[in-house]
Amino acid sequence: MTVRPARAEDREFVLAVAGRLSEFGVPPWRTADEIVAGEVRVLAAFFRAPPEGAAMLVAEDSTHGPLGFAYLETQTDFFTRRRHSHLGVLAVSREAEGRGAAGALLSAAEAWARSRGHGMLTLNVFADNRHARAVYDRRGFSPETVRYVKSLE
Repeated sequence: MTVRPARAEDREFVLAVAGRLSEFGVPPWRTADEIVAGEVRVLAAFFRAPPEGAAMLVAEDSTHGPLGFAYLETQTDFFTRRRHSHLGVLAVSREAEGRGAAGALLSAAEAWARSRGHGMLTLNVFADNRHARAVYDRRGFSPETVRYVKSLE
C-alpha cells in the first residue's frame, strides 16, 4: 500500500467514498444527506481549486486501486494562535476496511503536518462514531473539547 497526493482522476472515487461518512450514525438534528452534502462540497471545491495550505492524499493498493483518502487543512489554534494541521476528512472504501488504509493515511497525515513544521494534528469525529474514535485513540489522539448542540427547531 502506498499513499500519494490526489490527482484530478481521483475526484470520482473521493466523492463516492465521501458518501460513507454518514454510515456511522448521525446526530438526531442532522440528516445523513446534509452531512454527506457538506463533506462533498468541501472535497469538490478542493478539486476545482485547492485552498492554500490544503492537501488531499490517496491510499492505493499494489495495483494502484484507490482505497481511501485524507483531506488536510492548515488552521490556526484558538488558544495559541499557532498554525497547525487539521485532518478535515478521512474515509476508506467499504472494501478497504480493515486492510490498514486508514492507518497508512493517518501516518501520511502526520508526515504532512511535520513537513510543514506543525507541532499538532487535529481532527473532529462524531461522538457516536465509536469505530473511528477507537482508531484515533489507538493512534495517540485525545479528545480536547466537546461541542454541545441544542436544536431550536
